[in-house]
Amino acid sequence: MAKKRMPGGMPGGNMGNMMKQVQKMQKQMAEMQKDLEEKEVEATAGGGAVKAIVNGKKELLKIVIDKEVVDPDDVEMLQDLILAAVNEAIKTAEEMMEKEMSKVTGGLNLPGMF
Repeated sequence: MAKKRMPGGMPGGNMGNMMKQVQKMQKQMAEMQKDLEEKEVEATAGGGAVKAIVNGKKELLKIVIDKEVVDPDDVEMLQDLILAAVNEAIKTAEEMMEKEMSKVTGGLNLPGMF
């Protein structure tokens, strides 16, 4: 007796297995994303004079500024250090999310998943 085939030549049972695998992957990704959102990463600029701490949701949690870099005559330098630290922390958080998610997806490119 021949197996029922779905359009495209796939046996019907394989489609059900594939859907189960996709659902399992989605659940794993949701759990991992929740865990990663609670993690914190930090980056510094100016040799550690400015530190930015960001969570896995890419939300800025804290900025630490060494009082020695606070110069009222050079506010632009302090602004640049803050921007550099925050941008690096966000980049690090993004890389952390991508690295961990690729473990679940096996490197599949799934836009909009995280």
